[in-house]
Amino acid sequence: MIVSNANVKKLTAVIADDEPILADSLARELGKAWPELVIVATAANGLEAIEAINQYKPDVVFLDIRMPGATGIEVAETIAEDWSDHAPEDPQASAPPLIVFVTAFDDYAIQAFSASAIDYLLKPVKTARLAQTIERLQKRLTQPQATDINQLGEQIRTLLHAEATQPSATNNMPELKVIRASVGDVVRMIPIDEVLLFESADKYITVYTQEGESLIREPLRKLLSQLDQSQFAQIHRGAIVNMKGVEAAVRDDSGKVTLRLKGHDKQPTVSRLYRHLFQAM
Repeated sequence: MIVSNANVKKLTAVIADDEPILADSLARELGKAWPELVIVATAANGLEAIEAINQYKPDVVFLDIRMPGATGIEVAETIAEDWSDHAPEDPQASAPPLIVFVTAFDDYAIQAFSASAIDYLLKPVKTARLAQTIERLQKRLTQPQATDINQLGEQIRTLLHAEATQPSATNNMPELKVIRASVGDVVRMIPIDEVLLFESADKYITVYTQEGESLIREPLRKLLSQLDQSQFAQIHRGAIVNMKGVEAAVRDDSGKVTLRLKGHDKQPTVSRLYRHLFQAM
């Protein structure tokens, strides 16, 4: 009797690494150890990785942590937000890909990884360690729900916190008290307590206050590291809110949460990744 495999879903993966030799090497090793896994795309930077993941919806993603465009952790944050924001509220209805970080640095991130939704490989990838990762992935992929989006979101928040609290030149900078922002040809000096919301778009961040809007040019992650973490909170990968400026958090029937700001019509949306911040409101 001949059994057709036409209806058997192939397992797919995306590899993201800005070093082509290392990406090709990982693909070859995966081909030997896990021939059933199809590499559908290889990305050379974080932005290409996000595009490939959105296009192919792979079962597994291998992410280099330190890539241009967007780091592996930022790509993972995007995956978690996109899946959680566009999937039904029932976490059993949709599963994001399993994530494996590939890094040359046995540093802070390793301490934040767990053996559930996220795993890691150290460069150069050793055959025995890759075999362990493959076994772990195969086991999870046979489960009815390979990845719980809430669990993935919690792990991503842990990684982002670990990244933000690492000693660096940015972390050692004094806490911001005043923002220098542009309104046309005018540069305004805005006390940080007057800021209601920071929202990034392209290369700029819009600064919202009760007096209006202005622009600064600063990476959002760098800005966040200079703010008082007890007062300012990230609510989306592209937005930071002043918690003292939040009048109310409104949840609709679908579970979507938007914020009402004091003295401003802007109503930013809270990613599912950060809704836990407003559970008591």
